[in-house]
Amino acid sequence: MSGRSDDTTAVQAMHMRVTPRVGGIAIFGALACSALFAPIVVSQSYIAFLVGVSLLFVIGLKEDLGFPVSPRLRLLAVGAASLIVIVLLDVWLPRIGVRFFDHLIQYWFIGVPFTLLITAGVSNGFNLIDGVNGLAALTAIFASVAIALIAHQGGYATMVSLCMMLAAVTLGFFVVNYPFGLIFLGDAGAYTLGFVLSWFGIAVILNVPDVSPWAILLTLFWPLADTLLAMYRRSRGNKAAMMPDRLHAHQLVMRAIEICFLGRGRRHISNSLTTLVLAPFVVAPQIVAVVLWDNNLAAFLAVLVFLALFFGSFALLLATVRSFRPRLKTSRNIGAAT
Repeated sequence: MSGRSDDTTAVQAMHMRVTPRVGGIAIFGALACSALFAPIVVSQSYIAFLVGVSLLFVIGLKEDLGFPVSPRLRLLAVGAASLIVIVLLDVWLPRIGVRFFDHLIQYWFIGVPFTLLITAGVSNGFNLIDGVNGLAALTAIFASVAIALIAHQGGYATMVSLCMMLAAVTLGFFVVNYPFGLIFLGDAGAYTLGFVLSWFGIAVILNVPDVSPWAILLTLFWPLADTLLAMYRRSRGNKAAMMPDRLHAHQLVMRAIEICFLGRGRRHISNSLTTLVLAPFVVAPQIVAVVLWDNNLAAFLAVLVFLALFFGSFALLLATVRSFRPRLKTSRNIGAAT
């Protein structure tokens, strides 16, 4: 459980030393124990839900322990886990806040695939942002609290309890993960958190008629936006959708901190600083979600604004990092000559 030898040499690596990837064990273990404290009215449904979560956890843990699991198989595991939840609870995403499509999504042959797509996107998004110390955990904590506040405003007390339990579970991991990165979520923890949060959001949409689905999306904006950016970036470069790279927003911020301020060889500092820099941008959509929880049009427009800001900031950051590279090469050549 000391980590894998290729964790520091992979193209997407963000640590300079081998780091344990088994934080998911604590996350899933605490979630399983939380079933004992779940509100009685949903205890059976919650246990059935955890059956689906367990499949995803086991597949992710296999990868974390060093047994190769392809990205395709991990996404299939997310789909299978969601199908288990759908079959056991007979629910799927009921609406997305677009009138015509909301009518179509009531049919299982449209609603079920769309639900699989959403849950896979959120789950994979959390896996993408795991590696920068504290970023995935911080996102999950504030997403849990934001969904709890929305549920509270909508009178859905059961989900308030479940979300706050998840926030407490993740906070326990966060204090070990940040700032020194002594352990991180790994596939088991990241996929589990993303999966649970996506289904908690669906549960709120199911049980709170006034809630805007776009507000729920805003609570999970950062991992979803990063996933969309990765898909767009790889499609433009004619690369495989599952191929890892070093161009995620958090990776660029970390490299910008190193190149522009700290200098190379200080990844252990820039890694943790990245979460501090990004925290306001992660939390801002979640705050807006709570404020606009029942205003569907405003929440939809907020999603568009945040997407424009996210993609625009990424382009600006990428240009900034690239502009500093020639200067660094020039300074190195001058230093070598003297």
